[in-house]
Amino acid sequence: MKVLFIHQNFPGQFKHLSVALARQGHEVVSLTLRVKQATTWNGVRLVPYALRRKTPQNCHPWVTDLDSKVTRGEACFHAATKLKAEGFTPDIIIAHPGWGESLFLRDVWPEVPIGLYCELYHLAGYPHAGFDPEFDRGTAQIEPMRIRMKNINNQLHFDAAQAGLSPTRFQADTFPEPFRSRISVIHDGIDTDALVADPGASVTVPGAGTFTRDDEVVTFVNRNLEPYRGYHVFMRALPRLLATRPEAQVLIVGGDGVSYGAAPPDGRSWKQTFIDEVRGDIPDADWARVHFLGRMPYGQFTALLQVARVHVYLTYPFVLSWSLFEAMSCEGAIVASDTAPVREAITHDVTGRLVDFFDGDALVEEVGRLLDDPEARRRLGRAARAHVRESYDLRSICLPRQLDWVSDLADMTV
Repeated sequence: MKVLFIHQNFPGQFKHLSVALARQGHEVVSLTLRVKQATTWNGVRLVPYALRRKTPQNCHPWVTDLDSKVTRGEACFHAATKLKAEGFTPDIIIAHPGWGESLFLRDVWPEVPIGLYCELYHLAGYPHAGFDPEFDRGTAQIEPMRIRMKNINNQLHFDAAQAGLSPTRFQADTFPEPFRSRISVIHDGIDTDALVADPGASVTVPGAGTFTRDDEVVTFVNRNLEPYRGYHVFMRALPRLLATRPEAQVLIVGGDGVSYGAAPPDGRSWKQTFIDEVRGDIPDADWARVHFLGRMPYGQFTALLQVARVHVYLTYPFVLSWSLFEAMSCEGAIVASDTAPVREAITHDVTGRLVDFFDGDALVEEVGRLLDDPEARRRLGRAARAHVRESYDLRSICLPRQLDWVSDLADMTV
């Protein structure tokens, strides 16, 4: 079978599925912006496409997002047309539609089944919109209209696709019928064989030393440090956390950019915004125990999760991070936000502890209780790993189900 993957930052969510298909002997190709020259990665042929330079134009801010998606869709269309002219016609197409690349693939291959990675359908009502009123910037009235325009990309894909794939039920359930019925809930998969508890793990922080399981380490992880992932809540809780836990070392992982939502209005990063807000409330001696590690190589990140005594995970009602499941697989004792996507993975006091997203005092109290209770940490950590093994394991659960989904897609008619 010939399989075409579409993902601007390939492999992304397809890193396991694409390789598994290639190892089965299928011809696997990806159109992506990730590379500038054609190359091969783990048996997958990577074919670049390029964005054409556009003439600057004025457009309404509500359609700026759609304009960028159409631009990418057009570029991918031309690359797909070239592939077709060279003799490549896929049996199936698997695409992440979030950036618009797959908008016009049906025009290239009218009879090829398309499966979509359905990450999120943007909803205008609470709690998807208006969850955190601090950042609404007076846009509550116009937000439903802006969101409807943002969803045009999703809507245009529904008629073109035969099936969908979502990693969690929360994410799948954001999509409207009738397309929701075509979505299978199958997680991307967690490599629980690699992500294990390791009593001998250590993390070295330049200028601060090496931390092990003997240290009172609290970890917090975002891809980028920003409000969607509760960075502001965590930072505002830091003065009390540091004051009440004089031995705690706080290790914070994440970049300075923006993955979700808007950038700060004053040009600073969200990281710096909330450092500036709380720094005056934290004595220098306590601040010396706060370590910003930026983005880490994956091996070091795994060691970080293994060293943590308590791992904090906060999120809006939004896409659920891999890092939560990775921490669970490492038998992490987790304090997380009591928000809908998290409740799908964590049951309070069974596989972790849940606190109100906005309640920094409750967060500090729950972290402190776990730090003082090694038996509770062991109980929660072991249950968390067992849950991930039973429901999200890459090799025994998720990848076999994804491969079945691919087979079903190949049998569908357009």
